[in-house]
Amino acid sequence: MAVRKYKPVTPGQRNKVISTFDEITTKKPHKALLEPLKSTGGRNNTGQMTVRYIGGGHKRMYRIIDFHRTKDECTATVKTIEYDPNRSARIALVEYEDGVKKYIIAPDGIKVGQVIASGSGIAPEIGNCLPLSEIPVGTLVHNIELRPGQGAAMARSAGTSAQLAAREGNHAILRLPSGETRMVLVSCRATVGTVSNADHNLESHGKAGRRRWLGKRPHNRGVVMNPHDHPMGGGEGRASGGHPRSRKGLPAKGYKTRNPKAASNKFIIERRKK
Repeated sequence: MAVRKYKPVTPGQRNKVISTFDEITTKKPHKALLEPLKSTGGRNNTGQMTVRYIGGGHKRMYRIIDFHRTKDECTATVKTIEYDPNRSARIALVEYEDGVKKYIIAPDGIKVGQVIASGSGIAPEIGNCLPLSEIPVGTLVHNIELRPGQGAAMARSAGTSAQLAAREGNHAILRLPSGETRMVLVSCRATVGTVSNADHNLESHGKAGRRRWLGKRPHNRGVVMNPHDHPMGGGEGRASGGHPRSRKGLPAKGYKTRNPKAASNKFIIERRKK
């Protein structure tokens, strides 16, 4: 998994850096695991724009991902590694011994033909999904459940992983990609390894049109607006606009928006780094 930097033959290629897609083994997705994905264009059910800077983009089909990995009675073989337009990570098509096929988030280093498993009593190898109580301390994991049976909720994007730092009673202590340290029940499941496509953060679109393909429209800053359009608008010349805040006046850049009475506060040992 590497990136390719283009020579500036055209203006759009001057800053273009994209993945080489070397790990992709097929361009055709498994049709039974596709479903339509509706694009809103930022409009609600009455047609009013409620989210700005969204619209257009290429038509997509959603790939149904198995985030639960509850098929414990048989092993699965990796058939293909595929590109998913709906997420930064690669996905893998696996086929179980009984013929059932499912998509999973592809771990880094997984190969076609590799056999993976899920459940209790299996080896903590890359791609295997098992409870946190059976994973050795210090192991890097991804696709972590917050509640038993909920399905993977944390560490799912490209190149991310959490480290199992310790176990205390019924809880495992995880060091998350954000730097946060929190407790999760040891009965929750996680997949061993790091998420694939670790070089995703090195990519650069190179031109505005590539962002339009992704459904992102031009974004204008608050400081260039008029005072009745944005709290940071107005002023003579290139005025800074005062304290950074959202269009509705909510402070940004350091203002804590987390509810101090959130029920999950008791599970967080150390907050994420600024």
